[in-house]
Amino acid sequence: MGKSAVIFDLDGTLTRPYLDFDVIRAEIGVESGPVLEAMDRMNEADRGRATEILARHEHQAAKQSTLYDGAAETLARLRARGHPVAILTRNARRSVNVVLIKHGLVVDAVRTREDGAVKPSAEPILSICAELSAEPGQSWMVGDYRFDIESGVRAGTGTILMIGQADPPPFADQADHVIRRLEEVLPIVEPSLRPRRHPRNHKAKR
Repeated sequence: MGKSAVIFDLDGTLTRPYLDFDVIRAEIGVESGPVLEAMDRMNEADRGRATEILARHEHQAAKQSTLYDGAAETLARLRARGHPVAILTRNARRSVNVVLIKHGLVVDAVRTREDGAVKPSAEPILSICAELSAEPGQSWMVGDYRFDIESGVRAGTGTILMIGQADPPPFADQADHVIRRLEEVLPIVEPSLRPRRHPRNHKAKR
């Protein structure tokens, strides 16, 4: 039987949101929509310029990043209980490495946009699961955006939407679970760790 891996998005999931995509789009010259998909439609010169702009924003933001409460502890507890953990992000590997080193995070695999297909494709999740000898149907994708949930659904994993203190987004009902704190991940992955409720005393009234 394969392992149960837990795959995390980075920005907005393990870290508090640190990329201002409105600013990035404005500097690149994209009116709206996902930046990577817009870059794919550019000619080579414009795409090269956009790549430099995006990488600069990512690197600067990564250096200033802060973790959500419980992020490092959640990763460590999952690994201690035999669940390999991975990061799956549409960011560049350079910025991911900055975050890992800055916050001392230890993970078992990292997948970035330089490694091939990106979310919402199922391919990056399936690739991570193969690398970690994990079974997709027993694994989990944790993220804060619809691409994370769509990628997990397509790959056949369970899905967990991290919203912090924000209101649930319109796509929240597509996720299997919605959480506000990363500490909630482990009881979802291992239901046996959920707190037990004490049964009420149903003595008949006299």
